[in-house]
Amino acid sequence: MTSSLFLQAFQGVNKQVPVWFMRQAGRYLPPYQAIKKRHSLQRMFDTPELAAELTCLPVDILGVDAAILFADILTLPALMGFDIRFDDKDGPVIAKTLGLTPPVQGVHDAEDFSVQTKTIQLVNEQLAADIALIGFAGSPFTVLTYLVEGGPSINFSKTFRFIHEDPQSFRAWLEFLTDNTIRYLNSQKEAGIKAFQLFDSWAGILRPADFARWALPYAQQIFQGVDLPSIYFVRNSAPLLALMDQSQAYVLSVDQSVVLGHHTVIEKTKKGIQGNLFNGLLYADNATLKKEVRDCLVGGCRHPRYIFNLSHGIFPDTQVDKLKFVVDQVHAFENKIEHDHTHA
Repeated sequence: MTSSLFLQAFQGVNKQVPVWFMRQAGRYLPPYQAIKKRHSLQRMFDTPELAAELTCLPVDILGVDAAILFADILTLPALMGFDIRFDDKDGPVIAKTLGLTPPVQGVHDAEDFSVQTKTIQLVNEQLAADIALIGFAGSPFTVLTYLVEGGPSINFSKTFRFIHEDPQSFRAWLEFLTDNTIRYLNSQKEAGIKAFQLFDSWAGILRPADFARWALPYAQQIFQGVDLPSIYFVRNSAPLLALMDQSQAYVLSVDQSVVLGHHTVIEKTKKGIQGNLFNGLLYADNATLKKEVRDCLVGGCRHPRYIFNLSHGIFPDTQVDKLKFVVDQVHAFENKIEHDHTHA
């Protein structure tokens, strides 16, 4: 059996709940801020030594049970020839957007994964044997929204216009991204990741019927095409949970819209669950935070397999001590799992 608590959770043989955090290698960490003063975000992504250092930082500082590769969900389309600038203040900016205009020139299948491969190799040299490295990619639908909108969006009007005015082209771009995402994740697998998470952050803007058409089939292809323990993350997951259950991911990562352990949730999925402490609670006092963490743990452990995480990523101004407190609370829960299963 693997010594990794995180990987044991995929098999349901863990004696303790594993914990890691989305965006754990980020701006809330003082060492990250120090590196950021010397290097641009683009350089941090493009330099394996820096990316590896940032990947490992939260393991050393917080004591989490897994590391996640320091990259961006738009790393892949950048490797495919899209002109993407990682702006320090406004997030990713896409120079030439997709849509109801002539196709973008210079876009191609991604071939050079050497930066990510080297980063993964360096990380695995530094990580302890019991700490798993998680790879990741953005889902085709979520990545395509960025490429159509030109960056983050509030109402996704360009995306919906594209879907309804040229559904055939929209589908073709999804298929193109799906093929490349499978190759990208398999290159990460060959380099040494032990699991991966597919981020479908914006699929939650879709109605269930549209999710089943524009997001789910492409996620399914990816989970079928990459033979590793896998996690599927969707924001606004509650209305989509029964459909997410069809994704063929090992584990579903859910946000705060889902009540862990509730019978209506258990009825919709028999998969493993990851989540879902609301990230806004990281500003609460420790007594409140302790209760909320325990509520997540008790509910989460009513599912067949469970990994503790947040509802989404860590906010940049989160205090490091709050995250350490959460990790300690999760790890202290170890002897109560069987008890809570018995009385679920």
